[in-house]
Amino acid sequence: MDIDKLFKVPKLPIGGSKRKLPDNPSPEILKKLKMDTDSVSRAIPISDGNSKNHRTTTRSNRATVEEADDDNERGFAPGGDADYFAEEDEEGRFFGGGLTSEQKEILNIFDKTEGETIEDEAQDMSIMQVRRSLQALERAVNKNQDQRSKYPDEPSKFIDSEADLDSAIKALLPLSQSPLLAYPELVQSGSLTLLVGLLTHENVDIVIDVVELVANSALELLVDNLMRLNEQEEADRQGVFHVLGIFENVIGFNPALASNLVSKTKILEWLLNRIQSKTHDENRGYSAELLCILLQNSTGNKILLGESNGVELLLKVLSQFRRRDPIDADETEYMENLFDALCSAMSEPTIKKTFLDAEGPDLMILMIKEKHESKSRSIKVLDYAMSGPAGAPVCEAFVEALGLKTLFTVFMGKPSKRQKTNVETASEDIGHILGIISSLLTYLPSDSACRIRVLAKFVEGEYEKIDKLLELRDGARKRLKTTDSEVEKERQDILNTEGEHGLSSDAEDAFYIRRLDGGLFTLQTVDYILAWLMMEDDGIRNHALRMLDRRNQSLEDILQTLRLYHDHVDDDYATSGTEATTSQRTILQALISSLDATQTT
Repeated sequence: MDIDKLFKVPKLPIGGSKRKLPDNPSPEILKKLKMDTDSVSRAIPISDGNSKNHRTTTRSNRATVEEADDDNERGFAPGGDADYFAEEDEEGRFFGGGLTSEQKEILNIFDKTEGETIEDEAQDMSIMQVRRSLQALERAVNKNQDQRSKYPDEPSKFIDSEADLDSAIKALLPLSQSPLLAYPELVQSGSLTLLVGLLTHENVDIVIDVVELVANSALELLVDNLMRLNEQEEADRQGVFHVLGIFENVIGFNPALASNLVSKTKILEWLLNRIQSKTHDENRGYSAELLCILLQNSTGNKILLGESNGVELLLKVLSQFRRRDPIDADETEYMENLFDALCSAMSEPTIKKTFLDAEGPDLMILMIKEKHESKSRSIKVLDYAMSGPAGAPVCEAFVEALGLKTLFTVFMGKPSKRQKTNVETASEDIGHILGIISSLLTYLPSDSACRIRVLAKFVEGEYEKIDKLLELRDGARKRLKTTDSEVEKERQDILNTEGEHGLSSDAEDAFYIRRLDGGLFTLQTVDYILAWLMMEDDGIRNHALRMLDRRNQSLEDILQTLRLYHDHVDDDYATSGTEATTSQRTILQALISSLDATQTT
């Protein structure tokens, strides 16, 4: 037996299995070749363990013969195949694509072109889907309105159309995935107007559907596109108005969405920019109203306002009304909404600090001096800014800015240089002025220069401001007497019809709130101020007691009011450790004890 023949390696076939391509192949040839290559790659079977061992051994044996020529042959690829050496599997096999680098680049260009065509077709389909959905919504709305108007008292006649409307609204939920396509169609088709109208639909389920649509799919979509609209165009201006209307109605239905709207979108930034417009129009006024709504009950929104430089912007916009009144009722409402937004934000200590740093107290004092329509709102802002322990620095700044003279001029109703007779101060202004005085006496440090200046104001003019306080007290007592008679009559009616169990704690709380609105709140504030002044100055105490005696009243009447005030301080806040309410209760108890001691001596 010839052992050499058994181990003789068979010769390789001449030419190999690679196909030779023309220098400039056509696109059809390239595509066909790519498809063939892919099919061949997929068709290669996975070897079992035995074949693998055999093949490994064979390659190992051949390596002893051909290893020396590997480096020289590495630069050669049959047919100029660009992937001859690149495409090698984990077992050492390699499968070239049969393409040169130039041919491979040509194929990639064709693949890219095909991909863009497919994306364009998908986009066209999306536009068609958006339009079909919006058309379905319009048909459903019109059909439902028609049947409801024809059969208002027969729900069975329009129940099917209501179900179709429900489905049409829910079909719009996916539109948020294509905002650039969906929003222009929403505006152009008039669907925004339809959605606003549906927020007042008779069926609450339909309203809920619209709210869900806006909350889950359209909040960011609507806000993002607000910035793209050009309000110089009538259609865009109407689009902005309808978007703001959607936000107002949705928040009115679900106030919790106010926080989501501000935290998840750029609506706050847009509103702050929009209210700075130099000329007044409907959308500027609507923006101020929506800003006020967003700040009413959301702590997070108030904090974001401060972080967005919103307090400074509000003061800057409001400063235009220092020397002029609004030109009409719409601009008056715009101004009042901006003031109310500022007041709402003042419940946060950080906003009070920002207000102080931005010289807000100085601006409010100047606006009060000018005696324009902004005067009353400026007094209200100061009342909110100076309340609570966080308002103590604002109280000091107010006194240092010479605000006492301006404040007490309004309080006493003294005429300005252009007026010849005294001016009756509005009851709302009086309430806020009393609040400011109460804060000054509560939070200014004892024996400080600012506090001494406050006390001096009540001494000057032969205690005329004490007399003014007593006049206000008389008016509050008269109004409270009328309210008490009404409350007592209603209480007796409940006892006669329902017995004592009818007078629940909720009913008693409701009666107390009515008494507060009917004069008790003013009476409590006046007596609180009088108690402070009488405790700190003997001259004021003697004058006040003398004036009370002329009215057949005494110090006991003030003490009775303070005890009622003390008993109804909200315990929920006190138990939570809130500094403002805890200190208020302590102060009331201290005032009662001090006046009691002077009464017995």
